[in-house]
Amino acid sequence: LLMAKALISIDYTEDFVADHGKLTAGAPAQAISETINQVTRLAFERGDYIFFTIDAHEENDVFHPESKLFPPHNIIGTSGRNLFGKLAEFYQEHADDSRVFWMDKRHYSAFSGTDLDIRLRERRVDTVILTGTDICVLHTAIDAYNLGYQIEVVKPAVASIWPENHAFALGHFKNTLGAKLVDENLLEITE
Repeated sequence: LLMAKALISIDYTEDFVADHGKLTAGAPAQAISETINQVTRLAFERGDYIFFTIDAHEENDVFHPESKLFPPHNIIGTSGRNLFGKLAEFYQEHADDSRVFWMDKRHYSAFSGTDLDIRLRERRVDTVILTGTDICVLHTAIDAYNLGYQIEVVKPAVASIWPENHAFALGHFKNTLGAKLVDENLLEITE
């Protein structure tokens, strides 16, 4: 049986990337802008599904655990939730395509509290390709592992706020979750 792949683009939004973002990773996240766009287009062109999984927070949700850890970010109805850079153009061009999805999420992982797992299984996806920012990529990878997916992390298309977290996450992807670290052409294993 032929299985499919899905690229999951996690939280590559204005609030996480732009200089004016409410919880920005700044320069490291901005540096991957061209690569994340290129990888997304390549995955789409080869027939993969594309899922944009984006934080959707309410302004005064004091009950959400993140409200105690981070400033308000990705607030519903604000430009902070807009995709950053050329990724926004890709989404505008392909939003109506049956292989492109936008999913709101409330927690770090794209699987937590969403129907992502069901949608992937309906489409016979067995491999997820992860791109995006920091904590949410790591937590999505852990859930993907626990759900039995093969994991590919596009090393030049993930960024962290803190360099030491980035190094830890890359090691964790490879050594603890068995993920393949791939380069921007989605074919070559980088480590």
